[in-house]
Amino acid sequence: MTAGTASVADLFRRAYSTEPQGFWRAPGRVNLIGEHTDYNDGFVLPFAIDRATTIALRVRDDDRIRLTSTFDEQVVESDLAAVDRRDFAGWSAYPLGVTWAIGERHPDAVRHGFDLAVDSDVPVGAGLSSSAAIEMAVAVALDDVLGLGLGRADLARIGQRAENIAVGAPTGIMDQSASVFGERDAAVFLDCRSLAVEQVPLGFDAAGLVLLVVDTKVEHQHATGGYRDRREACERGAAAMGVAALRDLSVDDLPRARTLLDDVTYRRVQHVVTEDARVLDSVAALKSGDLRRFGALMDASHVSMRDDFEISVPQLDAVVETAQAAGAVGARMTGGGFGGCAIALVPAADAEPLAAAVLRVFAERGWHEPVPFTVVPSDGARAV
Repeated sequence: MTAGTASVADLFRRAYSTEPQGFWRAPGRVNLIGEHTDYNDGFVLPFAIDRATTIALRVRDDDRIRLTSTFDEQVVESDLAAVDRRDFAGWSAYPLGVTWAIGERHPDAVRHGFDLAVDSDVPVGAGLSSSAAIEMAVAVALDDVLGLGLGRADLARIGQRAENIAVGAPTGIMDQSASVFGERDAAVFLDCRSLAVEQVPLGFDAAGLVLLVVDTKVEHQHATGGYRDRREACERGAAAMGVAALRDLSVDDLPRARTLLDDVTYRRVQHVVTEDARVLDSVAALKSGDLRRFGALMDASHVSMRDDFEISVPQLDAVVETAQAAGAVGARMTGGGFGGCAIALVPAADAEPLAAAVLRVFAERGWHEPVPFTVVPSDGARAV
């Protein structure tokens, strides 16, 4: 029994005075490259990380639903009628939203309530998809206990539907896909239009490299603010260019876009179009073992997010600049932006010194202390 399983099992027993029916686990993700391309029908290249949400669940014989978690042990109570009305708030919107989304697709599937306990070591608000980890853990659990036999792509769509409608965050499908399709030592190359998935071997370990993540502790929220503004700018740009989504443009279309769009909308479009190209180039570089080329694409991605999409913050820029000065193969912010994490691909021996250097820079500038840690490409959502 893993630490997460033991913790959630103990919580379940304390909350409900019974044993869980089973345990399920779904990882967070880090996005190697391809930011804000997912909801533009483009390409992304994340991998599932070795930090995850673990849940314990037992189906009830009535319509009640009870939820608790290690980060808030107060039991939240609901029922299937409230789920049908989308009557939920706070963190319970994630598991209840998934329940609603499954019921929407399969109206006769959810006949009984359940007791649920949640434990997670995916940092909240860090851009590592803590929300998708909860959604996918609940989705695979309900798929198992209800005997639905859903495919991984279906589970990802259910998670995205919950996030978009129940939670109200206008995110794409990348996070859920990375969480369910993850494999060890591989990235998930996802075409967000067709939902075609390809596992791309990374070869970091063989090259003596590790991915250092630095959680800046600057929190963001997808449901409000700048994320929504960026998405609306992309939709305006696609409409003005006469295409269904920015995925349908290439770098060769950018000169025409500059003549049609205002400056801000143009720069938003330029980021997405060039980022899609960088994802495709990254996949080619990884397949050929050219990690230096891949690192250069990471660097270019950060510049685009900082200058064109304007979603970086000084703390993210400082991590990237410190990593580059220390000789990182590549570095960039990752996630939706406005806070969260930056990543650096570095020789394994350099990870600890780089983490120390970042801590010094943040202390010198009077910022909250960041949390650096390494992540390993891991398997996706599954029963434990």
